[in-house]
Amino acid sequence: MIADQIVLANKEKKASYSKDKTSEKPIRSIVKSISWRVIGTLDTIIISWIITGTLTLAFSIGVVELVTKMVLYFFHERIWNNIGWGK
Repeated sequence: MIADQIVLANKEKKASYSKDKTSEKPIRSIVKSISWRVIGTLDTIIISWIITGTLTLAFSIGVVELVTKMVLYFFHERIWNNIGWGK
């Protein structure tokens, strides 16, 4: 069946990270997460400032959002590097 072929193919492809040339290095995921979060955080700060009218509150929201979403994005990228679909 198709499911059996997928499972068998995945078992045969089990290579260590260092041997997987199509995967990104963790440092690349970190740099991508930082660059994306700078853009996203500026957006959040501007929207928060417009809604609250308080720049201090907007920056506080932006800082919390920056840290939490960088961590989430890093793990999101690492998980997707282990998924073979669409490569």
